[in-house]
Amino acid sequence: MKGRVVLLDELEDGRRAAALMVDGRLNDLLIDPRDEAGPGIGTILRGVCDRPLKGQGGMILRLPDGRSGFLKQGKGLAPGQPLLVQVTGLGLDGKATPVTTRLLFKSRYAIVTPDAPGFNIARGIRDEQERERLLELAHEGMDGAPEGFGLILRSAAEEAHEDEIAEDIAEMRALAEAVCADLAGDPEWLVDAPDAHLAAWRDWSSPAPDEVSDAPGCFDDHGVHEAIDAAIEETVPLSGGASMVIEPTSALVAVDVNTGADSSLAAGLKANIAAARDLPRQLRLRGLGGQITLDVAPMPKKDRRVFEDALRRAFRIDGAEVVLAGWTPLGMYEVQRKRDRLPLTQLL
Repeated sequence: MKGRVVLLDELEDGRRAAALMVDGRLNDLLIDPRDEAGPGIGTILRGVCDRPLKGQGGMILRLPDGRSGFLKQGKGLAPGQPLLVQVTGLGLDGKATPVTTRLLFKSRYAIVTPDAPGFNIARGIRDEQERERLLELAHEGMDGAPEGFGLILRSAAEEAHEDEIAEDIAEMRALAEAVCADLAGDPEWLVDAPDAHLAAWRDWSSPAPDEVSDAPGCFDDHGVHEAIDAAIEETVPLSGGASMVIEPTSALVAVDVNTGADSSLAAGLKANIAAARDLPRQLRLRGLGGQITLDVAPMPKKDRRVFEDALRRAFRIDGAEVVLAGWTPLGMYEVQRKRDRLPLTQLL
């Protein structure tokens, strides 16, 4: 089926899941983690400073349920001091959960920023008249807000009804004000990360989907389970008989690009470009991040720039936080991608 289709369903164990299909292909997937997985990214909580990390400038925090958090900037903080923080990463393999004091109260249209004053409109909204309309709504919605509060209006706000935007701003502002006034006390969860259905409604709204289905069994109707099975496989078929093999290890994610039967240099460039275009989607679906090392198919050095440009465009469209580190002396290409979700194999 052509277009963007958002599917809201459940797994067999009752956990919520959401799938974004684009032109009949699985483009993104959200699955609620099991309870023991720990706090999700976006969770807001009250922590207590525990001990500074000498030489690193950071601070270890005591979090609820006996968990620990890591705050990168701990200058000026003292043990025993309570802090409002938000989870920014995953505390995998027993490591402390990364947190920040820069809170974001995020919804479909609006993001309230308690520690970043000012009003900002998403750069993707370019019509000046629309930007002025949204800026006026921002001023109205934040009139009388506490000092230091700011607001970002997201791309989905473009041409949205003013009542819906105003309601979104009011809800996020009220939540932010309530949380920011709740500093004193022991470690406590204050705002949970959104579940899969809420996150899909919030983050897959721009561009607007052509269809949204929450009918039971909609994953079966659209082949989502088969697409999930394919995302677990190490080998990813590419055009022209080529393929790439994605293998997560404890240290990095290895990606091996193969041309198949055609071993010519022209086939190598084609396979590498095809791999570059699909790599962001594959990493997103599989929940993989950290260091990504690509063993590309043989191609002339003069064609490396073409491959780099294709990879850069693909990650720009993807929107993930990445660093394209470049080529190693042995001809590998390295990428650093933020870990922003649990690995799919772990979720399942």
